[in-house]
Amino acid sequence: MQNRFSERIKINAEILSKIAKIDEFKGIWQGGMRLSPNILGHLKRSVIITSTGASTRIEGAKMSDDEVMRFLRGLNSKTPKNRDEEEVAGYANLTGRIFDNHRKLKLTEGQILQFHSILLQFSKKDIEHRGKYKMSDNIVVARTDDGQEKILFRPTPPYLVKKEMDDALDWAKKEIDKKELHPILIICNFIFEFLAIHPFIDGNGRLSRALTNLLFLQSGYSYIPYVSLEEIIEEDQANYYRSLRETQKNHKTDKEDISPWLDFMLNALIKQSEKAKNIMNAARPEKLLSEKQSIIYEVFDHEKEISVSDIDKRLDSKISKATIKQALSRLTELRLIERIGQGRGARYIKTSKQ
Repeated sequence: MQNRFSERIKINAEILSKIAKIDEFKGIWQGGMRLSPNILGHLKRSVIITSTGASTRIEGAKMSDDEVMRFLRGLNSKTPKNRDEEEVAGYANLTGRIFDNHRKLKLTEGQILQFHSILLQFSKKDIEHRGKYKMSDNIVVARTDDGQEKILFRPTPPYLVKKEMDDALDWAKKEIDKKELHPILIICNFIFEFLAIHPFIDGNGRLSRALTNLLFLQSGYSYIPYVSLEEIIEEDQANYYRSLRETQKNHKTDKEDISPWLDFMLNALIKQSEKAKNIMNAARPEKLLSEKQSIIYEVFDHEKEISVSDIDKRLDSKISKATIKQALSRLTELRLIERIGQGRGARYIKTSKQ
């Protein structure tokens, strides 16, 4: 079993080049970070909102970043009233704990079960199984246009979950201690196996992304809390699932090869490091924007005050209103624009240069 985990990692020049690029920036960040604690604290709070919104939307939630932000601000005085709010509250809580306490946390079965309890702590329908491995099958299916279900992947059956999780955890901890295999390869391999096992009835995808943040932080990638990896994954969601399914189809066969999944993750990590580099090189928050966010920000060069509908008209509906709202939320978080009013009547103005 241990050999199987290692042998499915196929290393080539391209993979080594991408890892070197990520590690080059890792060293630059550790040696050259000069941002004030206040700025870093603001970035971390912003990333918790952005990561929570993205990670829950990947699994089907509908809350925008702006809705996530407003909900989390009032969470201490009210309880979640629907499924989306339950998932958002749990993910934000778990992410904050990982960002603040990663040095004290351990990669153990007990810790993963505790993480699952935190993730689902607000979910009423998950009370019986939170913090526990699954007791029934959770086959991954997709619905076709005619309403039929197509099986995409059969995860580990319940009676084998503990053994296979123990095997994966044992392999990861031994490889981390040996320091012979690069930590990025260890982390990506472990996270793939976690998703292939699908050890819980619900919450596997969200928990896998939280674990990814934890393991990279523990491996010295200290910029993780300041640029959302989840947002990058959401923006390339089709390739995220394609790489996962392509890798899963050979799971537990003599053709095992995690290259598709590894390639996706390396590309996402490179994008994350490039965004973090922009934070360091210039105190210009517009450098942190995605392509669509930049297009929407450019609209403000031509308008003094503008609404969501105004932006939609100017762009000829080429970007969905949902994406426009998320972009405006991101621009507001970065203090590039300011919102005037609430609800449908809200309008936005560009702030003065930082």
